[in-house]
Amino acid sequence: QFTLDCIPRSREVRQSWTSSVVTTLYSILYSLPLTYKRKPDLILCNGPGTCIPICISALLLALVGIKRATIVYVESICRVETLSLSGKILYYFSDHFIVQWPDLKEKYPKSVYLGRIV
Repeated sequence: QFTLDCIPRSREVRQSWTSSVVTTLYSILYSLPLTYKRKPDLILCNGPGTCIPICISALLLALVGIKRATIVYVESICRVETLSLSGKILYYFSDHFIVQWPDLKEKYPKSVYLGRIV
């Protein structure tokens, strides 16, 4: 059994950086009650910007002592030499950061290289 919840996108393709701040804040505000209601043990995400509001919501819940979720981030297999924007943000906040290319492991020592897992 599973539950599927949808949140607004935090950033559209080619959206300006200025307006993406507003839409990301909106997504975070939308995600907070959802994360509070679900109180997840694990958040497994793989790259789209939509995972940022959920992870921030989970971090805020942990910060106030409500519930701590383990965040596992898997960088997209198409990211061979550099991290995605989501990866650059969650590299510092995730509990486990998985990359699928050895070059990324060398550049980002906190990461775990497991080979191709997709």
